[in-house]
Order: sequence, then C-alpha cells, then structure tokens
Amino acid sequence: MHEIIQPNGWAKPIGYSNGISARGRIVQVGGQIGWDAHCQFQSDDFVDQVRQTLLNIVSVLEAANAKPEHLIQMTWYFTDREAYKSRMREIGAVYREIIGRHFPPMAAVQVVALMEDRAKIEIQSLAVVPD
Repeated sequence: MHEIIQPNGWAKPIGYSNGISARGRIVQVGGQIGWDAHCQFQSDDFVDQVRQTLLNIVSVLEAANAKPEHLIQMTWYFTDREAYKSRMREIGAVYREIIGRHFPPMAAVQVVALMEDRAKIEIQSLAVVPD
C-alpha cells in the first residue's frame, strides 16, 4: 500500500516519517481548522482545536472513500509554537486516537495568523488510496 522511506543510518523520527512512497488515487484535503461542520468553534483550547481539525480531515477522507492510513503528507500551521511544543503529549494522544499509529511525512510551521480569527491550527493533507 504505502512504503515508509527511512535513509540508512538516520535516527528514526518520532511522530512522523522522513518519506513515503505510494501509488493510487490522490485525495487532496484542503486546509482544515478547528471548527465543526457548521463552521462554529466549540473551543478556543489548542488541543481541542487539534482534535476537531483531525476529525475534519477524517470526514473529508471518508467522503472520498479514503482512510487515515492513506495519508501520505500533512502540513500543520499553528499560531503559537509554544502551545504546540508544550502540549505535544496531549496532541500525540489525540492524533493516535483519531488517525491511529500512521505517521506520514509532516511539516509543522508557526504562522502569524490564520484566516479565521479564532483558529489556532490549520492542517493541509494529502492521501493516496491504493488502486
């Protein structure tokens, strides 16, 4: 289905992959934020918004007959690097609960702001569903 790429001699990354190889139907998930299906924020807590953002990604994948294990790339944009770093354990637990133990290549980027004022996190994803 997908092959994790790990260069010889490199330390194994925790919570992401250095690379992945996949073949199949591409599903691009646009940037998702921590609001619900009605575009309403239920919380301003960082981890709560991460949870909702991941649930939104899974909903888009499901609509495309894809699953979290089909993810091959994620880019995380957040407005507070310290909130991200200080709550990594909670974020990891939420991630494993919703996405599972599948860790595609990821990038994490602090940004000045997101388009929605209350948004603290936005994640853009790419999945490949096997042929």
